[in-house]
Amino acid sequence: MVKRLLYLQAVVLLQKLIATPSLSREEGKTAAILADFLREHGVEVHQQQHNVWAFNKHYNPELPTLLLNSHHDTVKPNAGYTRNPFEAEIEDGKLYGLGSNDAGGCLVSLIATFLYFYERQDLAYNLVLAATAEEEISGRNGIELILPELGELEAAIVGEPTEMHLAIAEKGLLVLDCMVQGKAGHAAREEGINAIYEALPVIQWFQSYTFPKLSEHLGPLKMSVTMIQAGSQHNVVPDSCQFTVDVRLTDAYTMDEVLDIIRANVQAEVKPRSQRLKPSSISMEHLLVKAGVELGRNTYGSPTTSDQALLPIPSLKLGPGFSGRSHMADEFIFLHEIEEGIRLYIALLEKVVSMNNK
Repeated sequence: MVKRLLYLQAVVLLQKLIATPSLSREEGKTAAILADFLREHGVEVHQQQHNVWAFNKHYNPELPTLLLNSHHDTVKPNAGYTRNPFEAEIEDGKLYGLGSNDAGGCLVSLIATFLYFYERQDLAYNLVLAATAEEEISGRNGIELILPELGELEAAIVGEPTEMHLAIAEKGLLVLDCMVQGKAGHAAREEGINAIYEALPVIQWFQSYTFPKLSEHLGPLKMSVTMIQAGSQHNVVPDSCQFTVDVRLTDAYTMDEVLDIIRANVQAEVKPRSQRLKPSSISMEHLLVKAGVELGRNTYGSPTTSDQALLPIPSLKLGPGFSGRSHMADEFIFLHEIEEGIRLYIALLEKVVSMNNK
């Protein structure tokens, strides 16, 4: 009965969140909705900028702490929407609206789970719930901003749509701005050094090079040249060629190792935009993973990046919904996925408690 009530409250909360635009860096109104909802349930709320968090009622500093985290920001609506992205309609068992699947369903399911355990005094760990901002843009004013306020953390469940299977590894992201230098000249004469031609073998290397080490769960590291810019007009030999490389990292290499290999093989200036979004993984022997497997959930490696990349602790990506619906037009989540999400989150934490007490 309690779980059913929590599910119904979660759906209403998600409808309110969908109806309130919360693009990255513009999440103030949804932060207020989340804070008010928790206060209405007797929870002491903390907030910094657009991030809202809370600890379980009987927090014990001598116990390890488990983080329950998901985000409440969204991308901009896809141009292909045929529905109002901010109208939270329920139709044929589906709840439509921007952010319903990514990651509203996960967030409200984690909130329901937190409330289920909030009053418990027999927990073997503390719980801290964090509803955070700027995930969709990997911003610095999201989970990264409030980590120092959450205390020492043992591990985390990051709510992202995984069909409630266990994403035990996640690829990191390294974006490289590269430049190859040439020498300007007139295109009509044999002069200058064409930077585009100089860049071709470098670009080909990014296309063909295979990193020898494979990740057990994520497979090979992947590099893709995604943008290129050169030249100023048709009759001038370009003196520089700039291009961008999207590198999807695995836990088989550190970022520094990848950069060293790239720089040793290409004749180009290579500048990383950021080294914040690291690959992540969690041991198959971790209690969270073992508990999930005992509940019949599959394990896999995720190619997409989330706030896991910013967490310096073991973390598991897990949540209701299907990743393939994220950012699509007419986004939706099935209502039964939310109900199942709450049930399985609770079952997972209950099992971790029992396993920890053995």
